Amino acid sequence: MTAAALQARAAPSPTRRLASFLFARPRLFLTLLLAPPLLWLGVVYLGSMFALLTQQSFFSIDEFTGMIRREFTLRTYAELLRPAHVDIIVRTAAMAAAVTLAAAVVAFPVAYYMARHARGRVKTACYLAVLLPLWSSYLVRVYAWKLILAKEGIITWLSGSLGLGGLLDAVLGLPVIGGTSLSVSYVGTFLVFLYIWLPYMILPIQAALERVPGSMIEASADLGAPPHRTFASVILPLAFPGVVAGSIFTFSLTLGDYIIPQIVGSSRLFLGQVVYIQQGTAGNIPLAAAFCVVPIVVMSIYLTLARRAGAFDAL
Repeated sequence: MTAAALQARAAPSPTRRLASFLFARPRLFLTLLLAPPLLWLGVVYLGSMFALLTQQSFFSIDEFTGMIRREFTLRTYAELLRPAHVDIIVRTAAMAAAVTLAAAVVAFPVAYYMARHARGRVKTACYLAVLLPLWSSYLVRVYAWKLILAKEGIITWLSGSLGLGGLLDAVLGLPVIGGTSLSVSYVGTFLVFLYIWLPYMILPIQAALERVPGSMIEASADLGAPPHRTFASVILPLAFPGVVAGSIFTFSLTLGDYIIPQIVGSSRLFLGQVVYIQQGTAGNIPLAAAFCVVPIVVMSIYLTLARRAGAFDAL
């Protein structure tokens, strides 16, 4: 083998030279690595958000021609103050708050058992039980619950078999939240929301409880604190950031969802349904954009209050 061939064989390849160049410059490598997703996020997400907040929501629609008038105006936001629109906003926010509170109450014991007691195969089975519903179609799960909550569904049959038909009728007879069956009532909508978003509350709480040092719980017991005092003074404050993180998911997802109220529940509209109708059937994109701003403002206020309360300090 000639000297030139040996020299060519010993020379590093272009790929290796590039790898060495980037290895010596970690900041440049990180910039090149993050540039594509950040560019996509900036153009698609932030760009559309900027257009929504600064342009579409400040336009109006001509009542005679149905065309969008691209002139700055606050008339579209003023329409949000109509009693019917305020009712929609309050109804959606109330449902989101109820679902979030109920999800926290239901998720905490499950997450605590997974974090502090479950071991080995039992813990794996718990993870599968929480995550398995997320592997199936969202629409399939919602339609399945519509059948479960129907007047001829399993809940009505089971309540009758257990002699609880009167209790179910009493719940359905309640004003506002009741109806002819669970599938056409706010109670049914609440149950479906709770089921769909519950994993998003369990997992953050479970992760927060995993980080609670066992030594602190043992120290509380050694100092004579009863279990309920240990829970209130040690476990709950340390796990509270996980509750806040889960509530961000459940609250925001409930605020924007339009499929569940359309399939399960009464004919009264929620925010997501109004946005869908205004930008689709009605063609009133400015009003749809103004309605989209509402959950953004609500979540911004919620996150600001949570941050001031110190809920993010341990995240």
